[in-house]
Formats: sequence, structure tokens, C-alpha cells
Amino acid sequence: MAKPVIAIVGRPNVGKSTIFNRIVGERISIVEDIPGVTRDRIYSSAEWLNHDFNLIDTGGIDIGDEPFLDQIRMQAEIAIEEADVIIFITNGREGVTSADEEVAKILYRAKKPVVLAVNKIDNPEMRQQIYDFYSLGFGEPVPISGSHGLGLGDLLDEAAQHFPKGEGKEYGDDVIKFSLIGRPNVGKSSLVNAILGEDRVIVSNIAGTTRDAIDSQVTVNGNPYVIIDTAGMRKKGKVYETTEKYSVLRALRAIERSDVVLIVIDGEEGIIEQDKKIAGYAHEAGRAVIIVVNKWDAVEKDEKTMKAFERNIREHFLFLDYAPIVFLSAKTKKRIHTLIPMINLASENHTLRVETSVLNDVIMDAVAMNPTPTDKGKRLKIYYATQVAVGPPTFVVFVNDPELLHFSYERFLENRIRDAFGFEGTPIKIFARERK
Repeated sequence: MAKPVIAIVGRPNVGKSTIFNRIVGERISIVEDIPGVTRDRIYSSAEWLNHDFNLIDTGGIDIGDEPFLDQIRMQAEIAIEEADVIIFITNGREGVTSADEEVAKILYRAKKPVVLAVNKIDNPEMRQQIYDFYSLGFGEPVPISGSHGLGLGDLLDEAAQHFPKGEGKEYGDDVIKFSLIGRPNVGKSSLVNAILGEDRVIVSNIAGTTRDAIDSQVTVNGNPYVIIDTAGMRKKGKVYETTEKYSVLRALRAIERSDVVLIVIDGEEGIIEQDKKIAGYAHEAGRAVIIVVNKWDAVEKDEKTMKAFERNIREHFLFLDYAPIVFLSAKTKKRIHTLIPMINLASENHTLRVETSVLNDVIMDAVAMNPTPTDKGKRLKIYYATQVAVGPPTFVVFVNDPELLHFSYERFLENRIRDAFGFEGTPIKIFARERK
């Protein structure tokens, strides 16, 4: 099941971005004391008391004439539409304003659970200022202070009570779920149809035709699959979302539901910066990844073209060096037969489990080949390693001091593990722990 989604909404300058950063634990969202400074939704994953969820930070909602206000209002409405729970932020120092009441009207229409938070209640003496906010009609307000981190636990406790209850797995363990992501008009829907062998998804030359994530079940050579097609993700600043409102967030939710993610690139246009950003979503989610170069039939080529294109991909996608590359044409179905076997391989590697004894033989051989580094006269000692999870494969290396396992040596160990066990198509994670 996809993670629940919380949207943080409210008029400008009530502290939404500060609260967002507090909850996710990083300074992801811009914080500036100017109304309307957050002009795009920001998404992040967060956790509270064993609840994993996605958090959306929105621009403020207002009815004035400040710059970007129409876009900000639209972004907030989109976030509200996508959310399972809405946290409505108000400013306790200023009391209920007409803009708060306008936000409340939008939230009434949303028909979603709303948790009302009164921000900037920085000390107990200010708590009496929350009572005016009962008039907004969302029940008991939760007093918080984003700048001091006060009351956020109570706020998340209340929000978590409204998370959708899980109804078990959507599909069986034997079903491989894969999604197709990429910017608009790279041929994702055509590729789905080519795999399905039928026109199951609308195909159009108008960028952004696919509005939603669509599941299609298919059996190939007796094996069941679910294809999750997503709306194309447009570049920030060009997403005027009246036609493809939810593409980015729904693509992220599709990635979460997938075992394997196909990053579809337009072979005619080549690689652009947006392709790398889109690929980053799948990598950060820890999913198995295959890079698919579509429209290869339309590319003028000789015997060196494919190698040159592959080299270009590797240079641009350094963080996806584990991802295989498939060249094909959804239109002519040329090389389409190579895709399913690659999906099978990536899925198998994503859930591959290695015996501890064999893993430690590989680690010890690696250390013998390239001795551990020293820092300020202290040498890293590796005692043993074990695999603790799959999907993606995750390893814990027990050492004398985790600070001594620098990125470069961790990368070396990863490469030795890949040499020994393959893991083509899947990221792997390595964590250092001090042996007690």
C-alpha cells in the first residue's frame, strides 16, 4: 500500500515551511519571512511512531493580489486533493483573519480530515489565544510552535489517527509490479500498450495526456505482472496544473507501490536535466531501476550510435550505474521482447538474499585486496557483515568506529559485493555499526 499523505496548508507566512522542516528533520523547504515565498509544493517522506507518510508543503492560500497567488492557491488545492489528512496552520499571534476563513472554505469543500494547528504559541501563557480558532469549525485546535518544535508530537498524533487503515497487499507476492516514469511525451503509454499487446491506455501526441496512475494486469510466459502507468512529470515552473494536476505526486506514489521502475527516455530528444531529477525519485526510494530508451527506431544510427548513447547515459546518471539500459521502440515493438526478462532480473536481484558466511568471505577478500583506511592514526577494523533486509538489499558492516568507514571505501565494498553477487538493476545499501 502507498504511504498516507499529509498536506500542510494555510495562508502565507504562518510558518508552514518551518513546521515542514521540523517534521522531516531537514531544511528542505525555503524559509523566509516574506508572504508567498514558498511557490511550489515540496514533497518528503517522514516517520512518526512507526507511521511512515509523505508530507506536502504548500504555498499559502490567499485572496489578495500578491505575485504568484493564483499559482499558490492552485498548488494548495492540488495538495488538498491528494492528501489523506490536511494540517491547517494558523498564526496564534494574529488571531483569525479573513484569509484563514477563506482557507477554511476551501477545506470544507475538500471533505478530508482536517487537523487545525495554531502556530507561534511559544509559551504556556499564550495558550489562551487558541480559543478564537474554534470559530473556524474544525474542532479543538492544537497549539504548536514551529520555531521551537513544541506541540508537534501532539499534532502528528492527531493526524495519524486519520490515516487510512491498511487493507493488506494489493497483489500477491508472486506478482512483479513495475511502473513507468518520465517526462511527458516520451512514449510511456505507447510502451504500456506494446507490452499489453492492446490499446489499453490512451495514446496521444499531446504531452501530459495521462492524468493518473493506471494499473494494468498482464501475464507473460505464465508469470503475472502489474504495470503502473503514470502521468508525465513536467519541469517545475512549467507545471500549470489545470490539465495534469497531480502528475508528480502520483508518480511518487506509483514508485512506492513498484518493485521495479522503468525510467523512460526519449531516444530522439536525448537526455535533459529533468530526466535526472525524475530518475532521482526512483533511486531515493530504493527501487530496482531499468533505463529504457524509447523511440530508438526514429534515431539515425550506425554501429557506434548505441554505444555512444549508453556512454552518455552513464555520464549523466552516475548514481544509476547499477541500472541496465534497454533500447527499444514502442511504436514498432522492436526489441520490446528484451524488456520483461530484464524486469525479471532486476526484481530477482532486488529481493536477493546472500548467506552471511559467503558475504563475509567476500568482505574479507576485499579487505585483503585493499586494506582498510586510517584516519588520524586510527585504522578501520571490519569484524563481520550481515544482510538485514531486501528490497533493496541492505547490509550492516560491524566495525570498530563507523566514522572511519568513509564513502570511498564503502563504495569499494559495494563494488566488490556487486562483483560477487551481481545485483544488476538494484541499489544496495551499506550501513556501518560499532560492534558492542
